[in-house]
Amino acid sequence: MGTPKGGSEATAQNRRVRDAVTAARRVVVKIGSSSLTTATGGLADERLDALVDALGAPPPAGAAPASRTADGREVVLVSSGAIAAGLAPLGLARRPRDLATQQAAASVGQGLLIGRYAAAFARHGRTVGQVLLTVDDVTRRAHYRNAYRTLRKLLDLRAVPIVNENDTVATEEIRFGDNDRLAALVAALVDADLLVLLSDVDALWTGDPSRPGSRRIAEVRDEADLAGVDIGGTGRSGVGTGGMVTKVEAARIATGFGIPVVLTSATQAVAALAGEPVGTYFHPSLRRPAARLFWLAHATSPRGRLHLDPGAVAAVVGRRKSLLPAGITAVDGAFTAGDPVDLVDTSGAPVARGLVNYDAVELPGLLGRSTADLAAALGPAYEREVVHRDDLVLL
Repeated sequence: MGTPKGGSEATAQNRRVRDAVTAARRVVVKIGSSSLTTATGGLADERLDALVDALGAPPPAGAAPASRTADGREVVLVSSGAIAAGLAPLGLARRPRDLATQQAAASVGQGLLIGRYAAAFARHGRTVGQVLLTVDDVTRRAHYRNAYRTLRKLLDLRAVPIVNENDTVATEEIRFGDNDRLAALVAALVDADLLVLLSDVDALWTGDPSRPGSRRIAEVRDEADLAGVDIGGTGRSGVGTGGMVTKVEAARIATGFGIPVVLTSATQAVAALAGEPVGTYFHPSLRRPAARLFWLAHATSPRGRLHLDPGAVAAVVGRRKSLLPAGITAVDGAFTAGDPVDLVDTSGAPVARGLVNYDAVELPGLLGRSTADLAAALGPAYEREVVHRDDLVLL
C-alpha cells in the first residue's frame, strides 16, 4: 500500500469514489449463496427480501437522482443459490459432490429462487426475467449476441434480469467455475458502469478479519495494493463455491475492462450503492481493451497448448507478431480450427491465448517449417499463420 493520504486529499478521493458509484447508470450486482441461504440449505427469506429492498430502495436524503436503483438505474442481478436452495427440498444434508446430484438440486432450487425473487421485486413494482448462462453463451459469437440482446431487451422493458449459471446442464467443460467470474463477464457483456460484489465479508482485508492486526483495504488502485494480502481463507461457506480469491479475480477482470468494482457484504448493499465509504473500491483501468480480445482472455478455456521456441516467444510477446509454424516445437490437446489455445514458453508458462487456424492433427507435420516451404510443398492454403495477431491476446 502507498503512503497514507492527508486529510484533504483523502476527502477528495472519497468524493471521487462516491461520484463514480452514484453516477453509475447500469449496475451489475452479484450475491453469493451464503448471503441468501441457511447453513443447511434452503432460502433465508429475510435475507433475500433485504437484498431486493436494497436494490429497490429510494435514494438517501440529499443524494442525486442517479443513485436510485429502482428509478434511475438499470440493475442486473447475478444470483447464486440455486443448488443451495434445492438441498432441503430434496432431503440433502449438504452440498453434493457429484455433478448429477448438483444438477438435480439446481433444477429444484432454481425455480424456488426465481419465484422468491419475482414475489420480492413485485413489492417494488418490478418484473424479473430469468437468464441462465453457460460458458458457451458468452464465448461463441452467435450465442454471445443472443445473450446480449436478451439482457438488453429486459433492461429496455424495465425488468430486472436475474442471471445464474445454468447448473442443470453445465458440465466441467462448460462451467464458469464461480458466479464471481460470471458477474464480471456479464458486467462487460452489458457494458456496465459498476460491478458490486456482495458476500458475507464486509470488505477485502489484509488477512482473516477475525485475526488481530488484520486491516480493511479501502481502495485497490493496482496490483501493488494487493501485495502481501492473504485472501486464501476468507469468505467461504458450506453452500457456496467461491471465496475471496474468486472475488479479487473477478475484480481484476472487471477493472481490466474499465469497470469499477465495490466489494462488500450484503448487509451494506444500500450504503455501497449510495457511494458511502464501505467495503473495498477497486479502481478501473484507464484503457479499455477491445471487447473481442477481452473475451478471448477471460471467457474462454484453452482446448490445447502450442509450445513456442524462444524466438517465437519474443516475436509474439515482444513484437506482437502472428505465430508461424516455424516457431512451434510441440502441440498438446485435441482442438479444431477456430478453437482457443494457449501459447506457452519453454518452461510451459502461458504467454498468450489465440484462435488457432489449424486442427491439432494437422500441426505436427508443419512444425519448424516456414510458410513459404509449406506453400511450395503442400499448396497455397498452408501459407498462413497458425495464430493471427488479430486473434491473439497476451496473458
